[in-house]
Amino acid sequence: MKGHGVEESALVRILGKWDPLEREAFRKKTPNLFIEDKERHFQRWDDHYARLLKHEFVRFKNTVLLWSMHPWERDARLVKEAIKKGKTSYGVLVEIACTRSSEELLGARKAYHSLFDHSIEEDVASHIHGIERKLLVALVSAYRYEGPKIKNEHAKSEAKIIYDAIKNAHKKPINEDDEVIRILATRSKPHLKALYNHYKDISGKNLDEDLDDIRFKEAVQCLCTPQIYFCKVLDSALKIDVDKNTKKALGRVIVTRADIDIKEIMADYNNLYGVTLPHKIQETAKGNYKDFLLNLIARGSN
Repeated sequence: MKGHGVEESALVRILGKWDPLEREAFRKKTPNLFIEDKERHFQRWDDHYARLLKHEFVRFKNTVLLWSMHPWERDARLVKEAIKKGKTSYGVLVEIACTRSSEELLGARKAYHSLFDHSIEEDVASHIHGIERKLLVALVSAYRYEGPKIKNEHAKSEAKIIYDAIKNAHKKPINEDDEVIRILATRSKPHLKALYNHYKDISGKNLDEDLDDIRFKEAVQCLCTPQIYFCKVLDSALKIDVDKNTKKALGRVIVTRADIDIKEIMADYNNLYGVTLPHKIQETAKGNYKDFLLNLIARGSN
């Protein structure tokens, strides 16, 4: 039961053979899972671990469900869940808004209308009340130019605008700067990648390295270096002792990128961490969940 997911077949095979005395011995010898009720003379599940194990069992089922959905519905449901969960999940909103094409994001907005009788924009605006709202509303509302043409002089001048905004953030926080939000929410990805390069020429550092605000940092990474962003999300999700929300990103990223750029993500992951992504999943995940993820990676990397 250690790691991500559960070895379902092994667990069923072992537990299925145990008689009542063997099951009692198991409960008594695993105090991290069971609590001894000394007054009533029985061992009960620790509520925390019972919930955790339930989540581990359903992880595989949830991943299969995501995989079977239309991409528009999948993104719409992921957005709804992120809004409902709150601040710790707002990165998912950035991820979907910034790593999908304009048509894909528009499709997610259409699906959201169909599923929830609201728009993504109105739900983000009405449920998010902190300093992140302005940026998040702008990002989920975007419909960017998808062509390759850029005006290099504009990219260079806007790199300087962002550099000045970061340098003067003590006077005006970056999340209140309408010009910076306009640039990140409306400019095409080729334009922003050119801006990213110009920024490094000006600052000597990458733009995301200079940003302290987590949502702006995530937005820049998703827009300008998406494969590196996904590698970092996967690496965090593949650590053993992380919260369930962080773990959940493993299935989300592999399902949503399997048909898009999983091959590039795998190459960057190997370069960044010195281990292949399949090997890390093999080492960390369990059971049918592990097998399903490895199968998606294999088909996407052919």
